[in-house]
Amino acid sequence: MSRRAFVSGIAGAAGGAAGSRGVTAQTEGGGGSIDYGGWLDDVGYWDEQTADLTGQGMITIAVGGDPNSGLSFDPVAVHIDPGTTVTWEWTGSGGAHNVVAEDDSFTSGSPVAQAGTTFTQTFDADGIINYYCEPHRSQGMKGAVAVGSVPRETAAQQETDPEDLGVPFQPHYVGISALLMMSSTLIFVFYLLKYGESAHTKGGRR
Repeated sequence: MSRRAFVSGIAGAAGGAAGSRGVTAQTEGGGGSIDYGGWLDDVGYWDEQTADLTGQGMITIAVGGDPNSGLSFDPVAVHIDPGTTVTWEWTGSGGAHNVVAEDDSFTSGSPVAQAGTTFTQTFDADGIINYYCEPHRSQGMKGAVAVGSVPRETAAQQETDPEDLGVPFQPHYVGISALLMMSSTLIFVFYLLKYGESAHTKGGRR
């Protein structure tokens, strides 16, 4: 094998490793998590998961669902199909609550505490509807309904802080380490081929 072919082969392998890592990252990113624009950031009991309730014509969200404080909607965030009817049902926990859309598109009225109270709303258009409990908004009693096709976080946004995703920090350097090792090998082989061949030629001439 010629020196040029060998060097090209190693360089190609290094580029291929880096390229395949990029494709994997894009594939693993998928569609991304639903982006609520920071609306739920102060909801301390939210596990950052959206309940996938697509395919259902009717769903129920508990008002006062947290058994400890009662200051919560359960599930906090739901993803539904257009045309789905959502019913909020009061548990009687946490005092008087109501359901108010952030954009004022709907409201359940004055806060009530009676268990079994219900409020129903049908969502026909794609988009994200943020809502809250008026008396407990400052305590993070908020929720969101994602309907149909909605904005999602990109893979880059999701990988901004690996520790937030529960991914160890060190594995992110595996690709870099591999490239450094390949580069070192490339330099060593190039040096050996160049100067080793020269020394051999000189020795043969003697």
